[in-house]
Parts: sequence; C-alpha cells; structure tokens
Amino acid sequence: MTDNPDLKNDETSAPLEGTESSDMAENDQTELTDAERLVELYRECDEQNNRYLRLAADFENYKKRVSRESEERSNRAVEHFAREVLVVADNIERALTADESTLREGVEHIHKLLESVLNHHEITKIDCLNLPFNPETQEAVAYVPSDCSEGTVIDEIEPGYCRKGKVIRCARVAVSQGKTTEE
Repeated sequence: MTDNPDLKNDETSAPLEGTESSDMAENDQTELTDAERLVELYRECDEQNNRYLRLAADFENYKKRVSRESEERSNRAVEHFAREVLVVADNIERALTADESTLREGVEHIHKLLESVLNHHEITKIDCLNLPFNPETQEAVAYVPSDCSEGTVIDEIEPGYCRKGKVIRCARVAVSQGKTTEE
C-alpha cells in the first residue's frame, strides 16, 4: 500500500491540505487583526489630527487675544499720557488769553507743569552743554570754532530726552572745532 505512489501522495497531501487550511485560517485571522489594527491606526491618526487642529486653533486664539490685550494696554497708556498733556495744553490756551503782565508767570507755571508730567513718566532731559560730544545721544548740526576744546558741545539747539536710559530724541547741538589760529 505504501508503495503505491498515488496513495502516498494522497496520504501526504491530506495533512498538507489540513495544514494549509489551518495556515489560511491563521492568515485570515492575522489579516483581520492587521485590518483591525489598520482601522485602529487610522482612528488614532484622526484623533491626533483633531488634537493638532484644536491646539492650532487655541494657539491662534491666544495670539489674537495677546495682540488685542497689548493694543488695549498701549491705548490706555497713550490716553493716560494724553490726559496729562491736555492739562498743559489747557494752561497754554489760558496763557495766550492772559494779559502781558501775567504772561511770563503763566508760561513758567506751564513749564513746571510740563516738567512734572515728563518726570512722572520718567522722561528726563539729556545734559550735554560743556560735555564731550556723544553721537549716541546727540546730533551735531554745527561745527564751529570756539575757545573750548575740540569736540565739546558749546550750544544746545534742541534738547534731547531719554526714558529709563533709552534715548527718545537726540539733542541737536553745536560742537566746538577748537581754537583756530589765524595767521
């Protein structure tokens, strides 16, 4: 019986067929598992994408809110400063309507009031007269001969101002050329 090649093939093929069907069943289960895994991965991808989109939207809203709050803060600061300067403007108008005898007194009062507003906002005048020229805080508009040493500021045409160490406006000055000798 075992010598018959047909029987041998039939006997050996039967277990192979059984193995193939169990392999196919395992492959089907693996394929189902892989398909389920793929569905799970797609779902996770969608969840991550949705999280990303929400986070991006939240960040965009945050940027808009911070920008709006910054602008509001800036506007309030300007409005506060404007109210203080308007007091000075009102006093200038009063001084213009005053008679000549009290005009100087009114202007002096306005000047003190303006200095008070500037000091309140930590805005200070840059000292420069009789000091060496400093291009970081001064702008030279004239270079003239004088008895002072060369490079010394001899005249302040327009004062400069700074706030907390930062120059707001450079002083416009005339600088000495030094002594000139004429022969």
